[in-house]
Amino acid sequence: MSQDTVRVIARLRAKPGKEFELRSLAADLIAPTRKEAGCIRYELLVNEADPAELTFVEEWRDGDALNAHLATAHVQYALSRCPDLLAGELDLRRFRLVG
Repeated sequence: MSQDTVRVIARLRAKPGKEFELRSLAADLIAPTRKEAGCIRYELLVNEADPAELTFVEEWRDGDALNAHLATAHVQYALSRCPDLLAGELDLRRFRLVG
């Protein structure tokens, strides 16, 4: 893994009663995303103490690969569903490895 790769932590919190629907929608992103050029790592985690909280842990070859991912049809569809499913905003943060 290179220090030049882009790491992403994306946190989502489901509205009450929407936990299963959000988890299903998020899980549907895994297979097509892992096939994308530039995807090094793409994992979906659920908080053991709070099943309404999901977190994507991602690593991308570079910012261009991440931006291409965010523009795909499957991501755009998922983002279009967020207002109905999320309690609050999507928290997406980009990081670079230090050291």
